[in-house]
Order: sequence, then C-alpha cells, then structure tokens
Amino acid sequence: MERRLGRRVDLHMHSLLSDGVLLPSEIARRAESLGFKAIAITDHVDHSNLEWVLSKALTFRKEAEKHSYEIEIYVGVEITHVPPVSIPVLASRARRLGAQLVVVHGETLVEPVTPGTNLSAVTTPEVDILAHPGLITLEECEKAASNGVYLELSTRKGHCLTNGHIARTAEKAGGKLLVNTDFHSPEDFVSQGDAFKIALGSGLNEDSALKAVKDFPEELLKKIGEKV
Repeated sequence: MERRLGRRVDLHMHSLLSDGVLLPSEIARRAESLGFKAIAITDHVDHSNLEWVLSKALTFRKEAEKHSYEIEIYVGVEITHVPPVSIPVLASRARRLGAQLVVVHGETLVEPVTPGTNLSAVTTPEVDILAHPGLITLEECEKAASNGVYLELSTRKGHCLTNGHIARTAEKAGGKLLVNTDFHSPEDFVSQGDAFKIALGSGLNEDSALKAVKDFPEELLKKIGEKV
C-alpha cells in the first residue's frame, strides 16, 4: 500500500506572509526533506492584501525556480472571510495577478464565516479548492462536482470536526476530495501514510481514500500545469 500511495501533495499551506510562522523557502525545504512531491503556498487574502501577498510569494517562486528543488512549488491564495459576493471578484483578480491556485476559506464550524461563502465558492469558475467547508449541503457538493471545485478534508484541529460529513456528502454528490493540512507551523506536516489514515477515518473506503491523497491531488496539479 505504501508504494501505491505515492508522494505527499499538500495544496493548502500558510507562510509568514499571512499567519504562518515560516518563510516560504523554509516550508519548501522542510517539505522537500520529507519527500513531498508538491506544495502550494496559499496565504490568506482579502481586498487589503491580495496584491502584496501574491507579489511576495511569486518573487519567492521565481527565485526557487533557479535552484534544483526536488519538489514542485505552486503559489496561490486563500480568499478568507470576505462577503460571498466578493469571492468571484477576488478570485478573478488573483488569477490575473498570477495565482496558480485559488482556495476559498469555507464555512468551518470553528470560525464565523459568512453564510453563503460555500455556495459562492463552488459556483465561481476561478476557484480550485473549497477548504474545510463545514456542514456543506448536498446541493453545494453537487455544484462543486459539476464545476470542478475540489473539497477539502482538513487535518487541522477544529476544521476537521466535519470531515465525516464532508466525505459522506461529497461522495453522494460525486465530488472530489483532497486531504490538506491548512499548514501554519512545522508540527502541521502530515505524512502521506497519515493523510491516508485521516481519509479512512473520515469514512472513506480504501479506494476513495487513495483517490483523496493521490489521484485527485495529482489530477489538480495537472490542471494547474495546463493553466500556466
């Protein structure tokens, strides 16, 4: 099974450009040393800091491309705590500014996210991932499936409370799931084996858990590559 799992892909990570504690370069080096296949730096943004965060992150990536990292590094954003009507506007702007990945901070139980955020995210063409979507509805999962938005099973404390509900509802709707950490500090790293166990613990069978930690992340990486 270990060979079938492949290498770890984590597409939701925060650096000190928002509320993480590590430089993007340190996240990349630590992930590389752990044998990861790919990471995405997706710092929190709203109207106030989108341009600044992306310019800094893209500067890091441009420099990283000059060196021989044994890991794929992507730059994106996590649109966070904005009115649902602003999500399409910010997602489009992020793309124009060079974001390779657009994540939206979903309606987790542990934060006062504005109702309607999940629905806006799964109906916005530029959004790739709806993170920790809490008590997401079947209708929202169906829209995510039809619009190609991936739904996150989170390893993060608090956000993970609804993983079982997300997994059941997404599978019923034919949605695609990813296991991400919502990384903020070194102790948040999760191995591929543990990510697989977390997917199983969310109620997925082995085949579905394998898709969540290997097939769907690699599928999304391919889509990102096609957009560049």
